[in-house]
Amino acid sequence: MTVLDEGIARPRPAERVSAWVTVHDWATTVDHKKLGVMYISSALVFFLIAGLEASLMRIQLAVPNNDFLPPTTFNRLFTMHGTTMVFLVGMPMFFGFANYLTPLMIGARDLAFPRLNSFGFWLFLFGGLLLYFSFLGGAGLYGAGTAPDVGWFAYSPLTGRAFSRGNSTDYWILGILVSGLGSTATALNIATTIITMRCPGMTWGKMPLFVWLMLVNCLLTLIILTPLTAAQVMLLFDRFLGAHFFDTQAGGSAVLWQHFFWFFGHPEVYVLILPAFAIANEIVPVFSRKPLFGYPFMVGATVMIGFISMSVWAHHMFVVGLSAAANTFFTASTMAIAVPTGIKIFNWLGTMYGGKIRFKMPMLWCTAFLFSFVIAGLTGVMLAVVPWDWQLSDSYFVVAHFHFVLIGGLLFNIFAAIYYWFPKVTGRMLDEKLGRLHFWIFTIGFYLTFTTMHFPGLLGMPRRIYTYEAGRGWDTLNLITTLGVAVQAIGLLFFLWNVGRSLLRGDPAGDDPWDAWTLEWSTTSPPPDYNFETVPVVHSRRPLWDLKHPEDPDWKYE
Repeated sequence: MTVLDEGIARPRPAERVSAWVTVHDWATTVDHKKLGVMYISSALVFFLIAGLEASLMRIQLAVPNNDFLPPTTFNRLFTMHGTTMVFLVGMPMFFGFANYLTPLMIGARDLAFPRLNSFGFWLFLFGGLLLYFSFLGGAGLYGAGTAPDVGWFAYSPLTGRAFSRGNSTDYWILGILVSGLGSTATALNIATTIITMRCPGMTWGKMPLFVWLMLVNCLLTLIILTPLTAAQVMLLFDRFLGAHFFDTQAGGSAVLWQHFFWFFGHPEVYVLILPAFAIANEIVPVFSRKPLFGYPFMVGATVMIGFISMSVWAHHMFVVGLSAAANTFFTASTMAIAVPTGIKIFNWLGTMYGGKIRFKMPMLWCTAFLFSFVIAGLTGVMLAVVPWDWQLSDSYFVVAHFHFVLIGGLLFNIFAAIYYWFPKVTGRMLDEKLGRLHFWIFTIGFYLTFTTMHFPGLLGMPRRIYTYEAGRGWDTLNLITTLGVAVQAIGLLFFLWNVGRSLLRGDPAGDDPWDAWTLEWSTTSPPPDYNFETVPVVHSRRPLWDLKHPEDPDWKYE
């Protein structure tokens, strides 16, 4: 029983229902919690598929002159891996947690537009299924196949009819377009909910930082999807209506596609990493047993990241022939974004300093995230220096940096979030021993893979190649990288085993197993359909602390 039990109705014991009724209930639901679970579950399935694609590519690159995969298959796996991880894993995972937790954290009973929320999810899922349906299309027009093979960035002119004659590029465009429309609908819904539906007393200065970051993230998503959508429509016009937006032979510009795409593509990195920051903002204070250090600075840093992220895109284009002035500007903006990011790192460390840290599974993953993200940030600043970037652009050094950001940053904190909120969603605890096996094996595999990957990049190994000659100094490094992927896969098996076992017979969690401070932990586990019987009233940034400790409430000090 929690401190808010008086205002919360207890759910009745579940009655047996048929499988069909259950499927129908979930397929037609507009409940933000069920849609959040569906977002996360779908993203995890796509993550496993993307992981399989990455594993096949790493087997091909394990040794020189390998013929495990033909080059056409490698290109398709490469395209689908990148596209899946960015559009079908990272973004829906963020929307899943935002869906489930935002109304609970702000004391609302649902999102502002429940039907739009359901529509957004099904658009995302249909876009993802459409993308993978391309594998079933056979030879396609001109015998060119139908699975996309243009990279997750789809650079022009490779995507024009002259160089991509089948339907592969069309599947990529339409899949991402449809999924992007779903993301737009969901982002608009979450932002509207945060702005208009906060419970009494929850002013902007008392909102959980998780909610702050989700708001900035949704607004950023709405802005950056616009140029990507426009570029995709222009490409469709090029391919089907004889337009020449990106056709250099007819007065178009291939660099124009890069500007459009990377204006989306680099802020997208922050759309993916800001949810990781949001997760750390909730977990680090709870397991350090201290209020978050520097709340106003964390809010300001979040807003700064959102603004500055839209002025750094051309650091992906230092080698296309930009002017010296443009190179200087984008170098400065890229380095500038390290400032608010550094503020967050120092504030998390400040929260941990002097705290009574409990290294439970959520905190272990957050600690690993802090370490790996510092490395990712340092290599990012290195790549912001134009002469350095000229040497290492399109090398495996860039691949290593990018995966340190998205795996060491995003994925580590996704695991932290699952371990942290799984008890709230299911009413059961994940097993700590299996969790530690998952953590140590996966983390060791991660560092074997992506730390090692920096060195072939420094030795000149280009990205996007399907094989290489022996004797270039890359052989052993690539083998270690591939072995690291195998170790990660073993760690992931322990995670899947843990989730399946805990769903069936995990220890009961109780309503608040972590002694947390935000409103979602005031409800039952799982929460009732209506979230709160009576809308809560808050007086500080830690409303549950105030209720648990009326002798020493936070509102006295804020």
